[in-house]
Amino acid sequence: MRKLLVPITAIGLMITGCEIDKSLNDNPNEITLSDVDAKLFLNGAQLANTVVQVSHLNRISGMYSGQLVGFTSLYSNIYGYSLSTFESNGEWFSAYSGVLTNARHIRAAVPDDKLMVGIAKVVEANAIGTLALIMGDVPYSQANNDTEYEDPVFDSQKSVLAALSSLLDEAISDLGGATSKKESFDVYFNGDKDKWIAAAYTLKARYAMANKDYAGALAAANNGISSSAGDMLHTPRGDAAISSGDKNLFYTILAGSRTGDLGNAGSYLLSMLDPTSADYRGNAKTNELARHNYYVIDETSGSGNKGVAAQFEPQPIVTYAENQLIKAEASARTSFASGLAALNTYRAWLASGGRLNAEFDDADNYTYDAYVDADFEAGGMENGDSVSKDKALLREIIEERYVSGFGSFMPFDDHRRLRGAGETDLIPAFPLNPGGSQHVERLPYALSELLSNQNAPDDDPGLFSKTEVNR
Repeated sequence: MRKLLVPITAIGLMITGCEIDKSLNDNPNEITLSDVDAKLFLNGAQLANTVVQVSHLNRISGMYSGQLVGFTSLYSNIYGYSLSTFESNGEWFSAYSGVLTNARHIRAAVPDDKLMVGIAKVVEANAIGTLALIMGDVPYSQANNDTEYEDPVFDSQKSVLAALSSLLDEAISDLGGATSKKESFDVYFNGDKDKWIAAAYTLKARYAMANKDYAGALAAANNGISSSAGDMLHTPRGDAAISSGDKNLFYTILAGSRTGDLGNAGSYLLSMLDPTSADYRGNAKTNELARHNYYVIDETSGSGNKGVAAQFEPQPIVTYAENQLIKAEASARTSFASGLAALNTYRAWLASGGRLNAEFDDADNYTYDAYVDADFEAGGMENGDSVSKDKALLREIIEERYVSGFGSFMPFDDHRRLRGAGETDLIPAFPLNPGGSQHVERLPYALSELLSNQNAPDDDPGLFSKTEVNR
């Protein structure tokens, strides 16, 4: 592992067209890192974080969660569980060279700018936390620090998540003492410290959920993102006339060389939302047609997509949907009434057109009426197999997390967490992909790290090796 600071920043500048001080061109040979405004490193870190959260590995997790289908070429092979460590190189590089190095530089360069420092810490926690959740043990304590370990050790998954939760506490404190300021280089929240604080709490709740610390998750989520206006999103801003560049990343691959390779026709997710399917999850209080249509991906072209894979459709990173459904599940584990209230709050948001864009926001095609206790009693509309009403409610909440989490790692994380806890009766029963014999437990380390780091495992543990939090 090596520090690569300036190249990622330069990439960020090329993508966004950011303005830099033209005096830097007077003598390029004399440019030093201190000459470059720290906000440029922030921009690079955030762009790299977007790659970690909503790019190639995210799509792979969707294929292993019954939400996406690989039809041909590379994605067909991956769909059949033939996944090389090479496929993780991009996200690994983005997390460590794109996020971690730039975030650490910001903290060192402008230590008194509490807004910049706090944002940098949240982005770092987001990127490294995602790798830890999907891969297991990863470098952190020795990664890109002042002593420049060339071969950082792989820390345990639990210790990394604990360290990141502490980092988020620091970020919350920094941001609490900061002043919001409009900052165009902050592509997520434009310098709004309150939105950053809420996102930090939601990330703390995410990591607590992974550890099955439901009380801790609820406590954090109670301070987390409280409305969709506070969502952290990849919001494309590119030129509509150019197919490449800053676009929705589903659209980008379908408009390019991967046309026809990846979509969701025939997926378990769409069957759950299709009123004509035997797997349909709707009932007298729930009409899922609009969400089904919004989620449909036309794999034959980029331009054919108007919903979740449209050219400029935002993609979720840390959201109100996740936060509210953390509150619902975590509270339902100790209080049926609290869990039901949290779920109904979320359903009220869906009933307002939440998660849909204007193309699919047709009230005739969706209904999310409030549930009542009787719906979860034995024989109720959400308890046809007469389990306890507490279990019936939990099952409904987790199913909602599965549906609402499309495009994020939440369905992949939940499925492994609940299997590890022996709660398989709560999990949406999506089938294995053709040729599969067991569900995937993790995604592989990057080939680049395995080859270059003497402290890396001799071999990747494989797709079916449980990570520490799920054993």
